[in-house]
Amino acid sequence: YLADVEASLDPDGLLAGGYQLGDWLDPAAPPDDPRAARADRAVLATACMYRTADLAARIASVLGDDEECVVIDAPHDSSAIQDLVAGRAVRGILLTHAHDDHVGAAPDVARQCDALTYLHPDDQELWRLTHAYTPPDRTLTDGQVLTVAGVELHVLHTPGHSPGSVCLHAPSLGTVFTGDTLFQGGPGATGRSFSDFPTIIASIRDRLLTLPPETVMRTGHGANTTI
Repeated sequence: YLADVEASLDPDGLLAGGYQLGDWLDPAAPPDDPRAARADRAVLATACMYRTADLAARIASVLGDDEECVVIDAPHDSSAIQDLVAGRAVRGILLTHAHDDHVGAAPDVARQCDALTYLHPDDQELWRLTHAYTPPDRTLTDGQVLTVAGVELHVLHTPGHSPGSVCLHAPSLGTVFTGDTLFQGGPGATGRSFSDFPTIIASIRDRLLTLPPETVMRTGHGANTTI
Protein backbone atom coordinates (compact mmCIF):
# COMPACT_ATOMS: atom_id res chain seq x y z
CA TYR A 1 0.00 0.00 0.00
CA LEU A 2 1.13 3.54 -0.61
CA ALA A 3 -0.76 6.32 1.15
CA ASP A 4 0.34 9.84 1.97
CA VAL A 5 -1.41 11.51 4.88
CA GLU A 6 -1.14 14.65 6.97
CA ALA A 7 -2.56 15.40 10.41
CA SER A 8 -5.26 17.82 9.27
CA LEU A 9 -8.59 18.00 7.50
CA ASP A 10 -9.92 20.47 4.98
CA PRO A 11 -12.58 22.95 6.20
CA ASP A 12 -15.40 20.63 5.13
CA GLY A 13 -13.98 17.70 7.06
CA LEU A 14 -13.27 15.77 3.89
CA LEU A 15 -10.10 14.09 2.77
CA ALA A 16 -8.44 14.93 -0.51
CA GLY A 17 -10.22 13.26 -3.40
CA GLY A 18 -13.53 13.22 -1.52
CA TYR A 19 -12.57 10.56 1.01
CA GLN A 20 -14.09 10.76 4.46
CA LEU A 21 -12.69 9.61 7.78
CA GLY A 22 -13.17 5.87 8.02
CA ASP A 23 -13.04 5.28 4.28
CA TRP A 24 -10.64 2.67 3.05
CA LEU A 25 -7.54 4.48 1.88
CA ASP A 26 -7.18 1.99 -0.96
CA PRO A 27 -10.46 2.28 -2.87
CA ALA A 28 -9.74 -1.00 -4.68
CA ALA A 29 -9.46 -3.02 -1.48
CA PRO A 30 -12.62 -4.71 -0.22
CA PRO A 31 -13.76 -3.69 3.28
CA ASP A 32 -13.00 -7.17 4.65
CA ASP A 33 -9.36 -7.04 3.51
CA PRO A 34 -7.42 -7.00 6.82
CA ARG A 35 -4.39 -5.42 5.14
CA ALA A 36 -6.28 -2.35 3.98
CA ALA A 37 -5.34 0.80 5.89
CA ARG A 38 -8.11 2.90 7.45
CA ALA A 39 -8.18 6.64 8.02
CA ASP A 40 -9.69 6.52 11.50
CA ARG A 41 -8.00 9.65 12.77
CA ALA A 42 -7.80 13.24 11.63
CA VAL A 43 -5.66 12.63 8.56
CA LEU A 44 -5.70 14.17 5.14
CA ALA A 45 -5.17 11.66 2.35
CA THR A 46 -3.15 13.39 -0.34
CA ALA A 47 -2.68 10.29 -2.49
CA CYS A 48 -3.40 6.59 -2.35
CA MET A 49 -2.42 3.90 -4.79
CA TYR A 50 -2.50 0.12 -4.60
CA ARG A 51 1.02 -0.86 -5.59
CA THR A 52 3.48 -2.82 -3.50
CA ALA A 53 3.09 -3.63 0.15
CA ASP A 54 4.70 -0.50 1.46
CA LEU A 55 2.97 2.24 3.36
CA ALA A 56 4.33 5.78 3.61
CA ALA A 57 2.50 8.26 5.76
CA ARG A 58 3.32 11.77 6.81
CA ILE A 59 4.88 12.69 9.08
CA ALA A 60 5.36 9.17 10.36
CA SER A 61 6.24 6.66 7.65
CA VAL A 62 5.91 2.89 7.69
CA LEU A 63 7.89 0.99 5.08
CA GLY A 64 7.76 -2.78 4.64
CA ASP A 65 5.70 -5.70 3.46
CA ASP A 66 2.88 -7.76 4.98
CA GLU A 67 5.19 -9.30 7.59
CA GLU A 68 7.72 -6.68 8.72
CA CYS A 69 8.37 -2.97 8.56
CA VAL A 70 10.33 -0.04 9.91
CA VAL A 71 8.83 3.15 11.27
CA ILE A 72 10.46 6.35 10.03
CA ASP A 73 9.91 9.12 12.58
CA ALA A 74 7.42 8.92 15.42
CA PRO A 75 5.53 12.13 16.16
CA HIS A 76 3.05 12.65 18.93
CA ASP A 77 0.31 10.02 18.36
CA SER A 78 1.57 6.52 19.05
CA SER A 79 -1.87 4.97 18.50
CA ALA A 80 -2.04 6.35 14.94
CA ILE A 81 1.38 4.86 14.23
CA GLN A 82 0.22 1.53 15.63
CA ASP A 83 -2.68 1.63 13.19
CA LEU A 84 -0.24 2.08 10.31
CA VAL A 85 1.95 -0.77 11.58
CA ALA A 86 -1.15 -2.99 11.57
CA GLY A 87 0.40 -5.85 13.53
CA ARG A 88 3.56 -6.24 11.47
CA ALA A 89 6.89 -6.91 13.17
CA VAL A 90 8.70 -3.60 13.59
CA ARG A 91 12.42 -4.00 12.86
CA GLY A 92 13.31 -0.51 14.05
CA ILE A 93 12.14 3.05 14.61
CA LEU A 94 14.42 5.17 12.44
CA LEU A 95 14.52 8.84 13.37
CA THR A 96 15.56 11.44 10.81
CA HIS A 97 16.37 13.88 13.62
CA ALA A 98 15.46 14.55 17.24
CA HIS A 99 13.09 17.52 17.20
CA ASP A 100 10.05 16.77 19.32
CA ASP A 101 7.64 16.67 16.37
CA HIS A 102 9.56 13.69 15.00
CA VAL A 103 10.45 11.77 18.17
CA GLY A 104 7.66 12.59 20.61
CA ALA A 105 6.08 9.13 20.52
CA ALA A 106 9.25 7.15 19.79
CA PRO A 107 9.71 5.53 23.24
CA ASP A 108 6.01 4.64 23.44
CA VAL A 109 5.99 3.11 19.97
CA ALA A 110 9.18 1.21 20.80
CA ARG A 111 7.58 -0.31 23.90
CA GLN A 112 4.30 -1.11 22.17
CA CYS A 113 6.02 -2.72 19.18
CA ASP A 114 8.94 -4.31 21.04
CA ALA A 115 11.30 -2.41 18.75
CA LEU A 116 14.51 -0.40 19.02
CA THR A 117 14.94 3.32 18.33
CA TYR A 118 17.73 4.51 16.02
CA LEU A 119 19.18 8.05 16.02
CA HIS A 120 22.35 9.72 14.79
CA PRO A 121 24.58 10.43 17.83
CA ASP A 122 25.00 14.11 16.93
CA ASP A 123 21.34 14.64 17.89
CA GLN A 124 21.64 13.17 21.38
CA GLU A 125 21.47 16.61 23.00
CA LEU A 126 18.27 17.43 21.13
CA TRP A 127 16.81 14.04 22.05
CA ARG A 128 17.37 14.71 25.75
CA LEU A 129 15.25 17.87 25.53
CA THR A 130 12.22 15.62 24.86
CA HIS A 131 13.24 12.31 26.46
CA ALA A 132 15.66 13.11 29.26
CA TYR A 133 15.58 9.68 30.86
CA THR A 134 15.08 7.35 27.89
CA PRO A 135 18.11 7.24 25.58
CA PRO A 136 17.78 5.93 22.02
CA ASP A 137 18.73 2.29 21.66
CA ARG A 138 20.96 2.32 18.59
CA THR A 139 22.85 4.78 16.41
CA LEU A 140 22.46 5.69 12.76
CA THR A 141 25.73 6.40 10.95
CA ASP A 142 26.54 7.78 7.54
CA GLY A 143 26.83 4.96 5.01
CA GLN A 144 24.97 2.45 7.17
CA VAL A 145 22.61 0.16 5.26
CA LEU A 146 19.49 -1.22 6.90
CA THR A 147 17.32 -3.86 5.25
CA VAL A 148 13.61 -4.48 5.73
CA ALA A 149 11.36 -6.63 3.57
CA GLY A 150 14.18 -6.98 1.06
CA VAL A 151 14.55 -3.20 0.66
CA GLU A 152 17.85 -1.51 1.50
CA LEU A 153 17.75 1.85 3.27
CA HIS A 154 21.00 3.82 2.99
CA VAL A 155 21.68 6.34 5.76
CA LEU A 156 22.84 9.75 4.52
CA HIS A 157 24.08 12.13 7.23
CA THR A 158 22.66 15.53 6.23
CA PRO A 159 23.34 18.00 9.07
CA GLY A 160 21.99 21.53 9.02
CA HIS A 161 18.42 21.39 10.27
CA SER A 162 19.99 19.66 13.24
CA PRO A 163 23.52 18.29 13.77
CA GLY A 164 22.38 14.68 13.47
CA SER A 165 19.80 14.96 10.71
CA VAL A 166 19.78 12.02 8.32
CA CYS A 167 17.96 11.08 5.14
CA LEU A 168 17.07 7.49 4.29
CA HIS A 169 17.55 6.52 0.65
CA ALA A 170 15.89 3.43 -0.82
CA PRO A 171 17.51 3.11 -4.28
CA SER A 172 15.42 0.13 -5.34
CA LEU A 173 12.23 2.11 -4.69
CA GLY A 174 13.56 5.30 -6.22
CA THR A 175 12.70 7.23 -3.08
CA VAL A 176 14.37 9.11 -0.24
CA PHE A 177 12.91 10.06 3.13
CA THR A 178 14.30 13.54 3.76
CA GLY A 179 12.87 14.38 7.18
CA ASP A 180 13.23 18.14 7.59
CA THR A 181 16.36 18.53 5.47
CA LEU A 182 14.64 19.28 2.16
CA PHE A 183 11.04 20.10 1.26
CA GLN A 184 9.16 20.85 -1.92
CA GLY A 185 10.64 24.19 -2.95
CA GLY A 186 13.54 24.57 -0.59
CA PRO A 187 15.61 23.60 2.44
CA GLY A 188 14.37 22.87 5.93
CA ALA A 189 14.26 25.57 8.59
CA THR A 190 17.48 26.68 10.21
CA GLY A 191 16.08 29.12 12.78
CA ARG A 192 15.99 26.60 15.62
CA SER A 193 18.70 25.76 18.12
CA PHE A 194 21.57 23.70 16.72
CA SER A 195 20.57 24.59 13.11
CA ASP A 196 22.89 26.11 10.52
CA PHE A 197 21.98 27.42 7.06
CA PRO A 198 25.33 26.99 5.25
CA THR A 199 25.53 23.43 6.61
CA ILE A 200 22.09 22.42 5.37
CA ILE A 201 22.80 23.89 1.92
CA ALA A 202 26.02 21.87 1.74
CA SER A 203 24.15 18.72 2.78
CA ILE A 204 21.48 19.23 0.13
CA ARG A 205 24.05 20.01 -2.58
CA ASP A 206 26.43 17.16 -1.77
CA ARG A 207 24.14 14.38 -0.53
CA LEU A 208 20.69 14.90 -2.08
CA LEU A 209 21.10 16.74 -5.37
CA THR A 210 23.56 14.03 -6.38
CA LEU A 211 20.76 11.42 -6.33
CA PRO A 212 18.96 10.56 -9.59
CA PRO A 213 16.71 13.52 -10.46
CA GLU A 214 13.61 11.35 -10.66
CA THR A 215 14.06 10.18 -7.04
CA VAL A 216 10.84 10.78 -5.10
CA MET A 217 11.35 12.84 -1.94
CA ARG A 218 9.08 11.88 0.95
CA THR A 219 9.41 14.87 3.22
CA GLY A 220 8.79 15.32 6.92
CA HIS A 221 6.01 17.87 6.29
CA GLY A 222 4.03 18.89 3.25
CA ALA A 223 3.86 17.47 -0.24
CA ASN A 224 6.16 14.93 -1.81
CA THR A 225 8.29 16.04 -4.72
CA THR A 226 11.32 14.84 -6.68
CA ILE A 227 15.01 15.64 -6.48
